Amino acid sequence: MKRVVIFSVLFFGCLLAGGSVSAQLRDYLNLPDHDSKKYYIGIGLMYTNSHLQVSAHPTFLQSDSILYVTPGNSGGFGVSGMFTFRLMDHLEFRFAFPEFIFANNTLAYHVNHPPAGETNVATKQIQSLLLGFPAQVKFLSDRINNFRVYMMGGINYRYDLASNSSARKAQNLVKLLPSDMSIEAGVGFQIYLPVFILTPELKISEGIKNIHSRDANLQYSNVIDKLKSRMIVFSLIFEG
Repeated sequence: MKRVVIFSVLFFGCLLAGGSVSAQLRDYLNLPDHDSKKYYIGIGLMYTNSHLQVSAHPTFLQSDSILYVTPGNSGGFGVSGMFTFRLMDHLEFRFAFPEFIFANNTLAYHVNHPPAGETNVATKQIQSLLLGFPAQVKFLSDRINNFRVYMMGGINYRYDLASNSSARKAQNLVKLLPSDMSIEAGVGFQIYLPVFILTPELKISEGIKNIHSRDANLQYSNVIDKLKSRMIVFSLIFEG
């Protein structure tokens, strides 16, 4: 009888101790029920570094005024709302509604015979206000305390609200088409805080469409065949 009583006391003592430890671990985890949500929303603040990939036109070899064209890297910023669906453990679908990016691209033309008083490098600025609609799939790791890592990939349709493709008096312009399509891939780190999740994310967006509106009558346009976008985006995402 004494053994039964002692065993019972020890058994229930272990249960109570285990429950206490589980409760402490649960209290230690921030947002412990978040991973069971079917969906959640967030907002992202973005810094971008954009770049145009240049393909020369065959007539470029016949040109004696422009030696070569050098694209430059330019910074920008943006903001985006985000909506994420949980498909299953470790797999989520996310889209933005939508993203706004203020971007700037530069092309440096090295001129053989510049006008009097000018340098032999003519730099053209191409400013854009991009409205994007990305759709992405996220592959998430197991959660380790208040930390989780994921990889993502998807596509992004962007429309340039500041497109100059319809400009008429554009002797010195390089005109871009308004619509673009990109494929995207990146990595992110979810940091679970007491009231929200902070996610630094880094992704590369690679344009797959020629966005150059070529005009054979424009000296800075006729030497270029294709222009494709490339963008590196660093985001701070706040989700709840």
